[in-house]
Amino acid sequence: MSKTASEVMSSDAEGVATPDWPLLPWARGPLSASVISALQRSPGTLGATPPVSGIDALGDDDFALALYLCYEVHYRAVTDTGWEWDTDLLKFRAELERAFENRLRDDVVVRSPFSSDVVSALDELIHAPSGPSLSAYLLESGTLEQLREFCVHRSAYQLKEADPHTFGIPRLTGEAKAAMVEIQFEEYGSGDAAQMHSHLFANTMNALGLDPACGRYVEVLPGTTLATVNLVSMFALHQRWRAALVGHLAVFEMTSIEPMGRYSKALARFGIGSEGRRFYDVHVLADERHGLIARDRMVAGLMRSEPELGSDVLFGAAAILMLEQRFATHLLNAWADNRSSLISQHPNAR
Repeated sequence: MSKTASEVMSSDAEGVATPDWPLLPWARGPLSASVISALQRSPGTLGATPPVSGIDALGDDDFALALYLCYEVHYRAVTDTGWEWDTDLLKFRAELERAFENRLRDDVVVRSPFSSDVVSALDELIHAPSGPSLSAYLLESGTLEQLREFCVHRSAYQLKEADPHTFGIPRLTGEAKAAMVEIQFEEYGSGDAAQMHSHLFANTMNALGLDPACGRYVEVLPGTTLATVNLVSMFALHQRWRAALVGHLAVFEMTSIEPMGRYSKALARFGIGSEGRRFYDVHVLADERHGLIARDRMVAGLMRSEPELGSDVLFGAAAILMLEQRFATHLLNAWADNRSSLISQHPNAR
């Protein structure tokens, strides 16, 4: 029996039991169905997979969910841990990744040179005109339900915040490596589990009456949301994308202060206390410092050691900026039409 997105969100407060397989959502088409079906069996049983063609790899719900699940096995045991290095699943993931990368290259144009050096080019890229501000909307006129939806969207990444970028640490050297370690250490609460940013976001979800279990809401997230998570996972899990991962992290650290402050104030508008807002307040304080570390030590350090990777740094930065704008536009358009930005109905039943 299928449920609407609002029913999925409200079920938490009503105490309805979560699914037996919280990370295996309803399939959205043949691509995701093939992965979900396989993950409920033993490794080595993927079998024939549907063709990956004629699909918008940046927005298609079925495509995005299939790729997301292929990546998720590297973060936690979705089912059998043997799936992480299953050769057939890896081959299918590679096919999906090719389509995803090709689509990114269609839309991400890094005009070279922006400036005489990559750090200055990154500054110009970040400060280039962009579309409407999601954080400004939520602060000025967003509803509590829209804030809850926003946190549901973000849960796919924020509940594992820092994990994708940490894959980059062994792939860097020298100053860039040390800078990334310093940033990541604080993302993990400087050794205090209760202060880990993923834990703080779980507190925000609790304050909003949402379920903070990893994967709880994946089945209602559209492709535009999952694409933002798939991007960082693709960069994280490939040595060749290490510089793009650096650019991606730099954007996160260099652009978050004002939006995080607005999100905290938006939560305060609805009476959410300091514990529920702490995730955002911590970022306002930490990212002023993290932004400088990312720019002047991580990016600059990588350019001193591997200057040939400059275009990859800028590609990673431009890619996340583009996908984040698509994400914001999706939410704002849905709310302007007085409808949910989440997937309203599961297309198939297990």
